[in-house]
Amino acid sequence: MKIKIILIYIFFLLDSILVVSQETIPVYTDYLSDNVYLLHPAAAGVGNCGKLRLTGRKTWMGEADAPQLQTISFHTRLDDNNGVGIALFNDKNGYHSQVGGQLTYAYHINLGNKYDTNQLSFGLSFMAVRNSLDERDFLIYDPIITQQINSKNYFNADAGIAYHYNGLSTYFTAKNILLSARNLYNDKYESLNLRRYIASLSYYFGDEARLQFEPSVMGQYIERTQEMFIDGNLKVYVPINNSEIWGGLSYRRGLDTSPYEASNYFTPIFGVNYQGFMLSYSYTRQQNDIIFENGGFHQITLGYDFLCKEKFSRQSACPNLSGGF
Repeated sequence: MKIKIILIYIFFLLDSILVVSQETIPVYTDYLSDNVYLLHPAAAGVGNCGKLRLTGRKTWMGEADAPQLQTISFHTRLDDNNGVGIALFNDKNGYHSQVGGQLTYAYHINLGNKYDTNQLSFGLSFMAVRNSLDERDFLIYDPIITQQINSKNYFNADAGIAYHYNGLSTYFTAKNILLSARNLYNDKYESLNLRRYIASLSYYFGDEARLQFEPSVMGQYIERTQEMFIDGNLKVYVPINNSEIWGGLSYRRGLDTSPYEASNYFTPIFGVNYQGFMLSYSYTRQQNDIIFENGGFHQITLGYDFLCKEKFSRQSACPNLSGGF
């Protein structure tokens, strides 16, 4: 019993430290499932279709209270220039959880003729998040432990820019630009700086009737901790009759020199597109000399493209723009 109490107390302390680094929607590999909007507000309404996406992500399958994340998002273009989006998420990690939502407005400028893929986009998202810490199972006495669910609300915003030219797709986003404290823990330990910068670059090419390729990279920089991460990705698309199967591999590496931080993450991903519907599955595995878990991250994404307009064809634009396959 004493060991259990000690372990719970240690977990509480670690959880209190680690969750300080969490903010709004976590940055995973959702964007590889044609879900770029979760990372970049400039993607709201960027293509020729409205896009609905549902994701479910979980670690340690079959274990109670394992880390998990669910999101639902939708974005569409209202007219030639204006796009809007909405996203809701539920993120749970042990005793800590956060639920929230964001609303997005984006403005798109066509730099070519009406049907050219030459587009500059700007986006701005506002979000509200409710953080909670469940202390009901903390059995040791301490004045800071209330043995109840403590919750606090906070607000933040993302701003970004994007440029598309034929198969080229580029994004840059500054996340959590407001100096907004969550106030769930002692104020002196709360950081006002949750800013994270994300840059993405991809290029789509190949034979539309046979095989297409989409290599991409994504970099992240966390301002407060000065951590840097980079993703290298490759996706391959194979059209089959009125459908499309695709798959790929993502490799993420932390650029820190510490063996605790410089982790390597491998994510194979597989998906199917059919008459506007999309289904994908990905599995993320950590590889490093020092790791903190032996199980991987499983994620399933369901999608549907609708309200489509004949604006961008797959021949002249990347899949991020040309939905509704």
